[in-house]
Amino acid sequence: MNPIWLIRMARWARNPPPMSRVKLVVGVVILCFVLFGIEHFWGWPDWLTVNGKPRLR
Repeated sequence: MNPIWLIRMARWARNPPPMSRVKLVVGVVILCFVLFGIEHFWGWPDWLTVNGKPRLR
């Protein structure tokens, strides 16, 4: 872990941010877990892949 992150966490512990920022961070983390779960259980659709599988002739 980068030492800058430790300093940032210590600053958050001493000077807590407003509740709206905490909700934003928690929402982003939950969104990441939801996207990971969708990709893990159902897979990623081919039409969302930038470089899809090459077509065979």
